[in-house]
Amino acid sequence: MENLILLADAYKYSHHKLYVPGTSHIYSYLESRGGKFEETVFYGLQYFLKAYLEGPVITADKIREAGEMLPEVFGRNDVYDPSRFEYILKKHGGLLPVKIRAVPEGMVVPVKNVLMTIENTDPACYWLTNFLETLLMQVWYPCTVATLSREIKKVVTQYFQSTASEASFAGIDLVLNDFGFRGASSVEAAGIGGSAHLVNFNGSDTLVASTFAKRYYHAATAPGLSIPATEHSIVTLLGEKGEAAIFKHVLDTFPTGTIACVSDSYNIFRACSEYWGTQLKEQILARKGTLVIRPDSGDPVRTLLEVFDILMGKFGYTVNDKGYKVLPPQVRVIQGDGISYSSIPEIYEALKQAGVSAENLVLGMGGALLQRVNRDTQEFALKCSYAEISGKSVDVYKSPVEMDAEGLLRTSFKKSKAGKLKLIKDAGGLKTVASSAAGNDLLETVFENGKLVKDQRFEEIRKLAAL
Repeated sequence: MENLILLADAYKYSHHKLYVPGTSHIYSYLESRGGKFEETVFYGLQYFLKAYLEGPVITADKIREAGEMLPEVFGRNDVYDPSRFEYILKKHGGLLPVKIRAVPEGMVVPVKNVLMTIENTDPACYWLTNFLETLLMQVWYPCTVATLSREIKKVVTQYFQSTASEASFAGIDLVLNDFGFRGASSVEAAGIGGSAHLVNFNGSDTLVASTFAKRYYHAATAPGLSIPATEHSIVTLLGEKGEAAIFKHVLDTFPTGTIACVSDSYNIFRACSEYWGTQLKEQILARKGTLVIRPDSGDPVRTLLEVFDILMGKFGYTVNDKGYKVLPPQVRVIQGDGISYSSIPEIYEALKQAGVSAENLVLGMGGALLQRVNRDTQEFALKCSYAEISGKSVDVYKSPVEMDAEGLLRTSFKKSKAGKLKLIKDAGGLKTVASSAAGNDLLETVFENGKLVKDQRFEEIRKLAAL
Protein backbone atom coordinates (compact mmCIF):
# COMPACT_ATOMS: atom_id res chain seq x y z
CA MET A 1 0.00 0.00 0.00
CA GLU A 2 1.24 3.49 -0.85
CA ASN A 3 2.42 5.78 1.91
CA LEU A 4 -0.30 8.45 2.06
CA ILE A 5 2.07 10.80 3.87
CA LEU A 6 4.12 10.99 0.66
CA LEU A 7 1.16 11.45 -1.72
CA ALA A 8 1.02 15.25 -1.78
CA ASP A 9 2.70 18.01 -3.71
CA ALA A 10 5.97 18.69 -1.92
CA TYR A 11 5.19 22.31 -1.15
CA LYS A 12 2.17 21.31 0.95
CA TYR A 13 4.41 20.03 3.75
CA SER A 14 5.11 23.64 4.67
CA HIS A 15 1.45 24.63 4.97
CA HIS A 16 1.00 23.71 8.61
CA LYS A 17 3.28 26.69 9.27
CA LEU A 18 1.93 28.99 6.57
CA TYR A 19 -1.75 29.04 7.49
CA VAL A 20 -2.28 32.09 9.68
CA PRO A 21 -2.13 31.46 13.45
CA GLY A 22 -5.51 30.58 14.92
CA THR A 23 -6.70 28.59 11.88
CA SER A 24 -8.76 25.63 13.04
CA HIS A 25 -10.99 24.69 10.11
CA ILE A 26 -10.47 24.49 6.35
CA TYR A 27 -13.34 23.63 4.01
CA SER A 28 -12.74 23.14 0.28
CA TYR A 29 -14.86 22.13 -2.67
CA LEU A 30 -14.36 20.47 -6.06
CA GLU A 31 -15.95 21.66 -9.27
CA SER A 32 -15.66 21.46 -13.04
CA ARG A 33 -15.23 25.13 -13.91
CA GLY A 34 -16.16 24.65 -17.58
CA GLY A 35 -14.27 23.02 -20.40
CA LYS A 36 -15.13 20.98 -23.47
CA PHE A 37 -18.55 19.79 -22.33
CA GLU A 38 -21.39 21.58 -20.55
CA GLU A 39 -21.97 18.86 -17.97
CA THR A 40 -19.85 16.38 -16.08
CA VAL A 41 -20.42 12.80 -14.97
CA PHE A 42 -19.17 12.40 -11.40
CA TYR A 43 -17.36 9.07 -11.05
CA GLY A 44 -14.29 7.57 -9.39
CA LEU A 45 -14.19 9.05 -5.89
CA GLN A 46 -15.16 5.78 -4.23
CA TYR A 47 -12.12 4.09 -5.74
CA PHE A 48 -9.74 6.70 -4.29
CA LEU A 49 -11.43 6.52 -0.88
CA LYS A 50 -11.18 2.74 -0.74
CA ALA A 51 -7.71 2.47 -2.23
CA TYR A 52 -6.00 5.29 -0.36
CA LEU A 53 -7.99 6.87 2.49
CA GLU A 54 -10.12 4.21 4.16
CA GLY A 55 -9.00 2.67 7.43
CA PRO A 56 -5.84 3.42 9.45
CA VAL A 57 -3.52 4.91 6.83
CA ILE A 58 -1.04 6.65 9.13
CA THR A 59 1.46 4.31 10.78
CA ALA A 60 4.76 4.67 12.60
CA ASP A 61 6.62 3.07 9.70
CA LYS A 62 5.11 5.50 7.21
CA ILE A 63 5.94 8.47 9.41
CA ARG A 64 9.49 7.18 9.64
CA GLU A 65 9.75 6.67 5.86
CA ALA A 66 8.55 10.22 5.23
CA GLY A 67 11.00 11.49 7.81
CA GLU A 68 13.86 9.98 5.84
CA MET A 69 12.82 11.33 2.43
CA LEU A 70 11.39 14.80 3.00
CA PRO A 71 14.51 16.38 4.51
CA GLU A 72 16.30 15.18 1.38
CA VAL A 73 13.65 16.82 -0.78
CA PHE A 74 13.86 20.19 0.95
CA GLY A 75 17.50 20.18 2.01
CA ARG A 76 16.42 21.32 5.48
CA ASN A 77 14.77 19.86 8.57
CA ASP A 78 12.24 22.55 9.46
CA VAL A 79 9.59 21.87 6.78
CA TYR A 80 8.23 18.38 7.39
CA ASP A 81 6.84 18.03 10.90
CA PRO A 82 6.32 14.37 11.82
CA SER A 83 4.42 15.38 14.95
CA ARG A 84 1.45 16.35 12.76
CA PHE A 85 1.07 12.76 11.62
CA GLU A 86 2.05 11.31 15.00
CA TYR A 87 -0.91 13.23 16.42
CA ILE A 88 -3.26 11.54 13.94
CA LEU A 89 -1.78 8.16 14.82
CA LYS A 90 -2.11 8.67 18.59
CA LYS A 91 -5.39 10.62 18.70
CA HIS A 92 -7.26 8.92 15.86
CA GLY A 93 -5.55 5.55 15.53
CA GLY A 94 -4.20 6.46 12.11
CA LEU A 95 -7.67 7.31 10.75
CA LEU A 96 -7.98 10.58 8.85
CA PRO A 97 -10.07 13.20 10.71
CA VAL A 98 -11.84 14.61 7.65
CA LYS A 99 -15.37 14.58 6.28
CA ILE A 100 -16.06 14.32 2.56
CA ARG A 101 -19.44 15.00 1.00
CA ALA A 102 -20.18 14.41 -2.67
CA VAL A 103 -22.92 14.03 -5.23
CA PRO A 104 -23.85 10.41 -5.98
CA GLU A 105 -21.47 8.85 -8.48
CA GLY A 106 -23.09 8.64 -11.88
CA MET A 107 -24.91 11.93 -11.41
CA VAL A 108 -24.66 14.29 -14.37
CA VAL A 109 -24.02 17.83 -13.15
CA PRO A 110 -23.78 21.04 -15.21
CA VAL A 111 -20.33 22.64 -15.03
CA LYS A 112 -19.60 25.38 -12.50
CA ASN A 113 -21.31 23.44 -9.70
CA VAL A 114 -20.00 21.87 -6.53
CA LEU A 115 -19.32 18.14 -6.87
CA MET A 116 -17.55 17.38 -3.60
CA THR A 117 -16.52 19.08 -0.36
CA ILE A 118 -13.86 18.16 2.18
CA GLU A 119 -13.22 19.57 5.66
CA ASN A 120 -11.26 18.61 8.76
CA THR A 121 -13.14 17.29 11.78
CA ASP A 122 -10.33 17.91 14.29
CA PRO A 123 -9.28 21.57 14.75
CA ALA A 124 -5.65 20.50 15.16
CA CYS A 125 -5.74 19.03 11.63
CA TYR A 126 -6.78 22.14 9.71
CA TRP A 127 -3.78 21.57 7.43
CA LEU A 128 -5.04 18.11 6.38
CA THR A 129 -7.96 19.28 4.21
CA ASN A 130 -5.89 20.67 1.37
CA PHE A 131 -3.00 18.31 2.00
CA LEU A 132 -5.33 15.70 0.49
CA GLU A 133 -6.03 17.86 -2.57
CA THR A 134 -3.25 16.30 -4.63
CA LEU A 135 -4.69 12.81 -4.38
CA LEU A 136 -8.38 13.67 -4.45
CA MET A 137 -7.97 15.98 -7.43
CA GLN A 138 -7.13 12.92 -9.50
CA VAL A 139 -10.85 12.17 -9.59
CA TRP A 140 -10.78 14.55 -12.57
CA TYR A 141 -9.61 11.61 -14.67
CA PRO A 142 -12.46 9.11 -14.25
CA CYS A 143 -14.96 11.99 -14.27
CA THR A 144 -13.58 13.24 -17.58
CA VAL A 145 -13.45 9.81 -19.25
CA ALA A 146 -17.00 9.06 -18.09
CA THR A 147 -18.10 12.45 -19.41
CA LEU A 148 -16.36 11.99 -22.78
CA SER A 149 -17.77 8.49 -23.18
CA ARG A 150 -21.28 9.74 -22.39
CA GLU A 151 -20.99 12.63 -24.85
CA ILE A 152 -20.04 10.14 -27.55
CA LYS A 153 -23.07 8.08 -26.62
CA LYS A 154 -25.19 11.17 -27.28
CA VAL A 155 -23.73 11.38 -30.79
CA VAL A 156 -24.23 7.66 -31.45
CA THR A 157 -27.80 7.81 -30.16
CA GLN A 158 -28.55 10.81 -32.37
CA TYR A 159 -27.51 8.92 -35.51
CA PHE A 160 -29.30 5.76 -34.45
CA GLN A 161 -32.46 7.79 -33.95
CA SER A 162 -32.19 9.30 -37.42
CA THR A 163 -30.97 6.30 -39.46
CA ALA A 164 -31.32 3.01 -37.56
CA SER A 165 -34.24 0.68 -36.98
CA GLU A 166 -35.88 0.73 -33.57
CA ALA A 167 -34.94 -2.92 -33.06
CA SER A 168 -31.25 -2.05 -33.25
CA PHE A 169 -31.35 0.48 -30.39
CA ALA A 170 -30.59 -2.26 -27.87
CA GLY A 171 -27.16 -2.53 -29.45
CA ILE A 172 -26.13 1.06 -28.73
CA ASP A 173 -24.45 0.01 -25.49
CA LEU A 174 -21.99 -2.06 -27.53
CA VAL A 175 -21.18 0.54 -30.17
CA LEU A 176 -18.17 2.20 -28.52
CA ASN A 177 -15.54 -0.35 -27.47
CA ASP A 178 -12.57 0.52 -25.25
CA PHE A 179 -9.30 -0.43 -26.98
CA GLY A 180 -7.19 1.73 -24.66
CA PHE A 181 -5.46 -0.72 -22.28
CA ARG A 182 -2.11 -0.81 -24.10
CA GLY A 183 -2.07 2.94 -24.58
CA ALA A 184 -2.85 3.82 -20.96
CA SER A 185 -0.09 5.28 -18.80
CA SER A 186 -0.42 2.51 -16.20
CA VAL A 187 -2.53 -0.47 -15.20
CA GLU A 188 -4.21 1.75 -12.60
CA ALA A 189 -5.10 4.35 -15.22
CA ALA A 190 -6.55 1.66 -17.47
CA GLY A 191 -8.66 0.38 -14.58
CA ILE A 192 -9.90 3.78 -13.50
CA GLY A 193 -10.47 5.19 -16.98
CA GLY A 194 -11.71 1.94 -18.43
CA SER A 195 -14.33 1.51 -15.72
CA ALA A 196 -15.40 5.12 -16.27
CA HIS A 197 -16.16 4.23 -19.89
CA LEU A 198 -18.20 1.25 -18.69
CA VAL A 199 -20.53 3.63 -16.90
CA ASN A 200 -21.95 4.35 -20.36
CA PHE A 201 -21.09 1.42 -22.65
CA ASN A 202 -20.62 -2.35 -22.32
CA GLY A 203 -17.97 -2.92 -24.99
CA SER A 204 -14.38 -3.17 -23.73
CA ASP A 205 -11.16 -5.07 -24.23
CA THR A 206 -9.67 -3.34 -21.17
CA LEU A 207 -10.16 -6.28 -18.86
CA VAL A 208 -8.83 -4.49 -15.78
CA ALA A 209 -11.77 -2.06 -16.11
CA SER A 210 -14.16 -4.85 -15.15
CA THR A 211 -11.81 -5.84 -12.34
CA PHE A 212 -12.03 -2.32 -10.92
CA ALA A 213 -15.81 -2.21 -11.28
CA LYS A 214 -16.19 -5.49 -9.40
CA ARG A 215 -13.51 -4.78 -6.77
CA TYR A 216 -14.41 -1.19 -5.87
CA TYR A 217 -18.05 -0.87 -6.97
CA HIS A 218 -19.56 -4.33 -6.36
CA ALA A 219 -20.43 -4.95 -10.03
CA ALA A 220 -22.51 -8.13 -9.99
CA THR A 221 -20.98 -9.39 -13.23
CA ALA A 222 -18.17 -8.13 -15.43
CA PRO A 223 -19.63 -4.98 -17.03
CA GLY A 224 -17.12 -4.97 -19.90
CA LEU A 225 -18.03 -7.39 -22.70
CA SER A 226 -15.84 -8.63 -25.55
CA ILE A 227 -15.71 -11.18 -28.38
CA PRO A 228 -13.10 -13.43 -30.04
CA ALA A 229 -11.04 -11.33 -32.43
CA THR A 230 -7.87 -11.55 -34.48
CA GLU A 231 -4.88 -9.24 -34.62
CA HIS A 232 -2.30 -8.77 -37.35
CA SER A 233 0.05 -11.37 -35.83
CA ILE A 234 -2.60 -13.99 -36.63
CA VAL A 235 -3.75 -12.79 -40.02
CA THR A 236 -0.26 -12.28 -41.44
CA LEU A 237 1.25 -15.66 -40.42
CA LEU A 238 0.87 -17.16 -43.91
CA GLY A 239 1.79 -13.98 -45.76
CA GLU A 240 -0.31 -12.09 -48.27
CA LYS A 241 -1.13 -15.15 -50.34
CA GLY A 242 -2.33 -17.00 -47.28
CA GLU A 243 -4.65 -14.29 -45.98
CA ALA A 244 -7.82 -15.90 -47.36
CA ALA A 245 -6.86 -19.22 -45.74
CA ILE A 246 -6.46 -17.48 -42.40
CA PHE A 247 -9.88 -15.88 -42.82
CA LYS A 248 -11.43 -19.31 -43.45
CA HIS A 249 -9.61 -20.73 -40.43
CA VAL A 250 -11.16 -17.96 -38.30
CA LEU A 251 -14.66 -18.82 -39.54
CA ASP A 252 -14.05 -22.56 -39.03
CA THR A 253 -12.72 -22.02 -35.50
CA PHE A 254 -15.79 -20.06 -34.35
CA PRO A 255 -18.68 -21.34 -36.47
CA THR A 256 -21.21 -19.53 -34.28
CA GLY A 257 -21.42 -16.28 -32.37
CA THR A 258 -19.90 -12.88 -33.01
CA ILE A 259 -16.25 -12.71 -34.10
CA ALA A 260 -14.08 -9.89 -35.42
CA CYS A 261 -11.29 -10.10 -37.96
CA VAL A 262 -8.82 -7.37 -38.84
CA SER A 263 -8.76 -7.26 -42.63
CA ASP A 264 -6.40 -4.49 -43.71
CA SER A 265 -3.10 -6.36 -43.39
CA TYR A 266 -2.58 -6.02 -47.14
CA ASN A 267 -5.61 -4.70 -49.00
CA ILE A 268 -8.85 -4.10 -47.14
CA PHE A 269 -10.84 -3.61 -50.34
CA ARG A 270 -9.63 -6.89 -51.85
CA ALA A 271 -10.33 -8.63 -48.56
CA CYS A 272 -13.93 -7.39 -48.58
CA SER A 273 -14.54 -8.03 -52.26
CA GLU A 274 -12.66 -11.23 -53.11
CA TYR A 275 -12.29 -13.04 -49.78
CA TRP A 276 -15.19 -12.17 -47.47
CA GLY A 277 -17.59 -11.19 -50.25
CA THR A 278 -16.86 -14.00 -52.73
CA GLN A 279 -14.81 -16.97 -51.57
CA LEU A 280 -16.26 -17.06 -48.02
CA LYS A 281 -19.62 -15.45 -48.68
CA GLU A 282 -21.78 -18.55 -48.37
CA GLN A 283 -20.02 -19.70 -45.20
CA ILE A 284 -20.57 -16.28 -43.63
CA LEU A 285 -24.25 -16.14 -44.55
CA ALA A 286 -24.76 -19.67 -43.20
CA ARG A 287 -23.28 -18.80 -39.78
CA LYS A 288 -25.44 -18.38 -36.69
CA GLY A 289 -23.64 -15.25 -35.65
CA THR A 290 -21.99 -12.12 -36.97
CA LEU A 291 -18.63 -11.53 -38.62
CA VAL A 292 -17.34 -8.05 -37.80
CA ILE A 293 -14.88 -6.90 -40.46
CA ARG A 294 -12.24 -4.48 -39.23
CA PRO A 295 -10.44 -1.88 -41.33
CA ASP A 296 -7.48 -0.54 -39.33
CA SER A 297 -5.74 2.04 -41.50
CA GLY A 298 -6.38 4.86 -43.92
CA ASP A 299 -8.82 7.75 -43.73
CA PRO A 300 -11.80 6.43 -41.73
CA VAL A 301 -14.50 8.17 -43.77
CA ARG A 302 -13.17 7.30 -47.22
CA THR A 303 -12.26 3.76 -46.20
CA LEU A 304 -15.63 3.02 -44.60
CA LEU A 305 -17.64 4.42 -47.50
CA GLU A 306 -15.76 2.15 -49.91
CA VAL A 307 -15.95 -0.86 -47.58
CA PHE A 308 -19.70 -0.53 -47.16
CA ASP A 309 -20.16 -0.04 -50.91
CA ILE A 310 -18.27 -3.27 -51.57
CA LEU A 311 -19.96 -5.29 -48.82
CA MET A 312 -23.46 -4.20 -49.78
CA GLY A 313 -22.70 -5.01 -53.40
CA LYS A 314 -21.52 -8.48 -52.41
CA PHE A 315 -23.86 -9.42 -49.57
CA GLY A 316 -26.87 -7.32 -50.47
CA TYR A 317 -28.83 -5.21 -48.05
CA THR A 318 -32.28 -4.34 -46.81
CA VAL A 319 -33.75 -0.89 -46.34
CA ASN A 320 -35.00 -0.18 -42.81
CA ASP A 321 -38.14 1.73 -41.84
CA LYS A 322 -36.18 5.00 -41.93
CA GLY A 323 -34.97 4.45 -45.46
CA TYR A 324 -31.35 3.47 -44.78
CA LYS A 325 -29.40 0.44 -45.98
CA VAL A 326 -28.61 -2.41 -43.59
CA LEU A 327 -26.24 -5.31 -44.25
CA PRO A 328 -27.42 -8.86 -43.51
CA PRO A 329 -27.17 -9.60 -39.77
CA GLN A 330 -24.22 -11.92 -40.42
CA VAL A 331 -21.99 -8.99 -41.46
CA ARG A 332 -20.99 -5.81 -39.64
CA VAL A 333 -17.98 -3.46 -39.59
CA ILE A 334 -15.87 -2.09 -36.74
CA GLN A 335 -13.68 1.00 -37.16
CA GLY A 336 -10.92 1.13 -34.56
CA ASP A 337 -8.41 3.49 -36.13
CA GLY A 338 -8.65 7.27 -36.04
CA ILE A 339 -11.65 7.28 -33.71
CA SER A 340 -12.15 10.35 -31.53
CA TYR A 341 -14.92 12.62 -30.30
CA SER A 342 -14.41 14.83 -33.35
CA SER A 343 -14.16 12.07 -35.98
CA ILE A 344 -17.19 10.05 -34.86
CA PRO A 345 -19.87 12.51 -36.00
CA GLU A 346 -17.98 12.99 -39.28
CA ILE A 347 -18.06 9.24 -39.90
CA TYR A 348 -21.74 8.84 -39.05
CA GLU A 349 -22.73 11.88 -41.07
CA ALA A 350 -20.85 10.56 -44.12
CA LEU A 351 -22.63 7.21 -43.78
CA LYS A 352 -25.96 8.97 -43.40
CA GLN A 353 -25.38 10.97 -46.57
CA ALA A 354 -24.52 7.70 -48.35
CA GLY A 355 -27.76 6.13 -47.15
CA VAL A 356 -26.04 3.69 -44.78
CA SER A 357 -27.66 3.06 -41.39
CA ALA A 358 -25.63 3.63 -38.23
CA GLU A 359 -26.54 0.10 -37.10
CA ASN A 360 -23.98 -1.32 -39.55
CA LEU A 361 -21.01 0.10 -37.66
CA VAL A 362 -19.41 -0.23 -34.24
CA LEU A 363 -16.35 1.64 -33.03
CA GLY A 364 -13.14 0.96 -31.14
CA MET A 365 -11.44 3.83 -29.34
CA GLY A 366 -8.09 3.70 -27.58
CA GLY A 367 -5.80 6.59 -26.76
CA ALA A 368 -8.41 9.22 -27.57
CA LEU A 369 -10.66 7.68 -24.92
CA LEU A 370 -8.28 6.98 -22.04
CA GLN A 371 -5.30 9.24 -22.74
CA ARG A 372 -6.27 12.27 -24.82
CA VAL A 373 -7.80 14.05 -21.82
CA ASN A 374 -6.34 16.15 -19.03
CA ARG A 375 -7.47 18.11 -15.99
CA ASP A 376 -8.26 21.11 -18.17
CA THR A 377 -10.58 19.17 -20.47
CA GLN A 378 -13.30 19.96 -17.92
CA GLU A 379 -11.31 22.58 -15.96
CA PHE A 380 -11.35 20.72 -12.64
CA ALA A 381 -10.27 22.59 -9.51
CA LEU A 382 -10.40 22.10 -5.75
CA LYS A 383 -10.43 25.38 -3.80
CA CYS A 384 -10.85 26.52 -0.21
CA SER A 385 -14.12 28.42 0.28
CA TYR A 386 -14.52 28.59 4.06
CA ALA A 387 -12.31 28.71 7.14
CA GLU A 388 -12.50 29.29 10.86
CA ILE A 389 -9.79 31.48 12.34
CA SER A 390 -9.62 32.27 16.07
CA GLY A 391 -13.23 31.18 16.44
CA LYS A 392 -14.53 33.35 13.59
CA SER A 393 -16.11 32.13 10.35
CA VAL A 394 -14.49 33.40 7.19
CA ASP A 395 -15.79 33.04 3.63
CA VAL A 396 -12.78 32.46 1.40
CA TYR A 397 -12.47 32.93 -2.35
CA LYS A 398 -10.14 34.05 -5.10
CA SER A 399 -11.02 36.39 -7.95
CA PRO A 400 -8.04 36.85 -10.29
CA VAL A 401 -8.10 39.25 -13.19
CA GLU A 402 -6.73 38.58 -16.64
CA MET A 403 -6.05 40.73 -19.67
CA ASP A 404 -8.23 40.26 -22.74
CA ALA A 405 -7.18 40.69 -26.37
CA GLU A 406 -7.81 44.44 -26.18
CA GLY A 407 -5.63 44.81 -23.11
CA LEU A 408 -8.59 45.31 -20.77
CA LEU A 409 -8.77 43.60 -17.40
CA ARG A 410 -11.58 41.16 -16.71
CA THR A 411 -12.39 38.62 -14.03
CA SER A 412 -10.90 35.21 -14.81
CA PHE A 413 -13.01 32.09 -15.15
CA LYS A 414 -10.89 30.84 -12.25
CA LYS A 415 -12.88 32.93 -9.79
CA SER A 416 -13.87 30.58 -6.99
CA LYS A 417 -16.95 30.21 -4.84
CA ALA A 418 -17.15 31.46 -1.24
CA GLY A 419 -18.58 29.93 1.92
CA LYS A 420 -20.02 26.51 2.70
CA LEU A 421 -21.91 25.13 -0.27
CA LYS A 422 -24.62 22.72 -1.26
CA LEU A 423 -26.12 21.51 -4.51
CA ILE A 424 -29.88 21.72 -4.90
CA LYS A 425 -32.40 21.01 -7.63
CA ASP A 426 -35.16 23.49 -8.35
CA ALA A 427 -37.35 24.33 -11.33
CA GLY A 428 -34.30 25.58 -13.21
CA GLY A 429 -32.27 22.41 -12.63
CA LEU A 430 -29.17 21.83 -10.53
CA LYS A 431 -27.42 24.80 -8.95
CA THR A 432 -24.92 25.56 -6.22
CA VAL A 433 -26.09 27.71 -3.31
CA ALA A 434 -24.92 28.64 0.17
CA SER A 435 -25.33 25.85 2.71
CA SER A 436 -27.78 28.05 4.61
CA ALA A 437 -30.10 28.48 1.61
CA ALA A 438 -33.38 26.63 1.21
CA GLY A 439 -33.49 23.32 -0.64
CA ASN A 440 -32.42 19.75 -0.06
CA ASP A 441 -28.67 19.21 -0.39
CA LEU A 442 -27.77 16.61 -3.01
CA LEU A 443 -24.30 16.26 -1.52
CA GLU A 444 -24.12 13.24 0.76
CA THR A 445 -21.51 12.29 3.33
CA VAL A 446 -19.45 9.52 1.78
CA PHE A 447 -16.40 9.45 4.07
CA GLU A 448 -15.92 10.51 7.68
CA ASN A 449 -13.05 10.02 10.09
CA GLY A 450 -11.38 7.26 8.12
CA LYS A 451 -14.53 5.32 7.35
CA LEU A 452 -16.47 4.92 4.11
CA VAL A 453 -20.02 6.01 4.92
CA LYS A 454 -21.64 5.34 1.53
CA ASP A 455 -20.77 2.43 -0.75
CA GLN A 456 -22.31 2.61 -4.23
CA ARG A 457 -22.83 -0.24 -6.66
CA PHE A 458 -21.81 -0.05 -10.29
CA GLU A 459 -25.29 -0.83 -11.55
CA GLU A 460 -26.68 2.15 -9.61
CA ILE A 461 -24.06 4.45 -11.11
CA ARG A 462 -24.96 3.30 -14.62
CA LYS A 463 -28.62 4.10 -14.02
CA LEU A 464 -27.82 7.61 -12.79
CA ALA A 465 -25.63 8.34 -15.82
CA ALA A 466 -28.06 6.95 -18.40
CA LEU A 467 -29.14 9.28 -21.18
